[in-house]
Amino acid sequence: MEKWFNVGKIVNTQGIKGEVRVISKTDFPEKRYKAGNVLYLFMPNSNTPFELTVKSHRTHKNFELLTFEGFNNINEVEKFRDGILKVPESQLGILAEDEFYYHEIIGCHVTTTNGEEIGKIVEILSPGANDVWVVKGKGGKEVLIPYIHDVVKKVDVQEKIVIIEPIEGLLS
Repeated sequence: MEKWFNVGKIVNTQGIKGEVRVISKTDFPEKRYKAGNVLYLFMPNSNTPFELTVKSHRTHKNFELLTFEGFNNINEVEKFRDGILKVPESQLGILAEDEFYYHEIIGCHVTTTNGEEIGKIVEILSPGANDVWVVKGKGGKEVLIPYIHDVVKKVDVQEKIVIIEPIEGLLS
């Protein structure tokens, strides 16, 4: 049975020409929303995906704005609201070394090179140059780990383990 991965949620329409507003959940918006790519729409209370081909994509504020081939006005896309856009696992593709999908990193346990337990990765932030991994530590304290080679020494997604170099000020 095919595994599906959430790419984004259609939250509204935009304008009258069939554009939809998407809150993105994908690691690679530039790849997922590229014109010609196929996405699968899952509506609430339905397990049957509806295939959509991306016609255009642009980013506006915190949203991805998409149009789909064959859907050219607001009346045709209004029914897509609250639908979840997904891709099958077979469409994920192979990543370069040191690249990971969010679902592979979230849930990993983080320890230092000295063996100190830091916590579990609960979220990934993408503020700019590099991702920041949010680790829920002891007593619910959050620790922010920049995903850079000086800090992250080993990532094992099979074992769900990340080993980091303790840096002064980072863990205090």
